[in-house]
Amino acid sequence: MRQFYETYAYNLKVSALLTQLTWTNHLLILSKSKSHEEREFYIMLSIKERYSSRELERQIDSGVFERTMLSKKVSSVMTQLPKEVASAFKDTYVLDFLDLPEHHSEKDLQKGLVDNFKHFVLEFGKDFAFVGQEYRLSVGNNDYSIDLLFYHRELQCLVAFELKIDDFKPEHLGKLNFYLEALDRDVKKKHENPSVGVILCKSKDKDVVEYAMSRNMSASLIAEYKTKLIDKKILKKKLDEFYQLSFEMNK
Repeated sequence: MRQFYETYAYNLKVSALLTQLTWTNHLLILSKSKSHEEREFYIMLSIKERYSSRELERQIDSGVFERTMLSKKVSSVMTQLPKEVASAFKDTYVLDFLDLPEHHSEKDLQKGLVDNFKHFVLEFGKDFAFVGQEYRLSVGNNDYSIDLLFYHRELQCLVAFELKIDDFKPEHLGKLNFYLEALDRDVKKKHENPSVGVILCKSKDKDVVEYAMSRNMSASLIAEYKTKLIDKKILKKKLDEFYQLSFEMNK
């Protein structure tokens, strides 16, 4: 009986949400989602981001649901951030739209993101507003530059992106924290929240990340980027493994 009422309540909730979707988006979600949880995720995301059918299809095909769920389950870094900040970012970003060669420079990555801003915002979220490229900061008698600076409308804060084309290194975090301090002291407006930093790197060792972040006090996170779409079957398999592990641990 309890399961009946839970299913009934779920159907009522989803039915109310579906009235806010286009018929095409509704069909896309129904045809491509494999579970109640996945359907509800894409319904909420589509309403929040106001996706067109083409944008929504790209998000589903890129495995946004699986990537988001895996981030929540395996990233100790995400759990250290305030909930509203953590929910605005992913652990892995798919930048297949850049068409980058296997061996590319940080300048190539930076230029590609700026040149393909529409696709960048689709992958990262429509609340991001572009502030500047190679954004200059002056501290003491020295000048520094942030690779990419954005403003996040919902979080009401500046977001600094530092781009790395190799594996994450602990020293990257010290540089990012320095930039965040400079932003908060010299650029942030009084009504805005503390700045957030993202190190977007080609790859990362989870143990190195955990050690580096264990005493970090600023709102920072380390995310990976992939230049090709990740096979959804692989993402789903990983997610199923974590669900099974969680089930066994809670027996």
